[in-house]
Amino acid sequence: MMSDTAFDEYVQNYDEALERGISVSGDNKLTFVERRLRWLTQCLSRMGERPSSVLDFGCGIGDSSELIATMLGVRRYVGFDTSLKAIDYANSKFASADRHFVTPGSSISEYGNFDLAHCNGVFHHIPPTDRPRAAKYVFDSLRPGGLFALWENNPWNPGTRIVMSRIPFDRNAELLSVRSASSLLSSAGFTILQCRFLFIFPKMLKHLRFIEPSLSALPIGAQYQVLCRRP
Repeated sequence: MMSDTAFDEYVQNYDEALERGISVSGDNKLTFVERRLRWLTQCLSRMGERPSSVLDFGCGIGDSSELIATMLGVRRYVGFDTSLKAIDYANSKFASADRHFVTPGSSISEYGNFDLAHCNGVFHHIPPTDRPRAAKYVFDSLRPGGLFALWENNPWNPGTRIVMSRIPFDRNAELLSVRSASSLLSSAGFTILQCRFLFIFPKMLKHLRFIEPSLSALPIGAQYQVLCRRP
């Protein structure tokens, strides 16, 4: 995988641009991160899985790294991104003895194979011809039996389209349907465990969010999670 400069210009104002887009939902970035991680931890708990290491594929500037590591309860976090400036920023702000940030030029194998890989809203920025290689990279980074939680934006949700049109680095992204994402991961060697949709109700209807789990099989949420396993 090659380094990518597409996001370098947004390193200093990434959150500002993102918040401008998602503000139409009434929530902020932190709320979305927490809800995704809470959903994932519940999935892992039901499966009896307790990962001790996580690869955050497409970690960006790394400002979610502490929350990811804490909520997932992992001892070792490694963030990967193709933007060298983003990784430099992450290392300067968030790196620690148990938290590392690497680029395509680094040897990720020195950190061993991971129990879990996490990825949010990354693959729609990867050119379709490069997506199989990216999926295989994640596959090879996991131990046998390791899990991959892929979060992507749902192209069938009109709210998703509105939000992405307000974010400069999302306007020209090519979204993946849940079927395309599942096919991509299956081709990379993963076994698909489940596909679920989240973020159905905006903040003004948050009193209805308690029913979202029962609706998660329907393709109506703003994002979906494909949870899969390396055999």
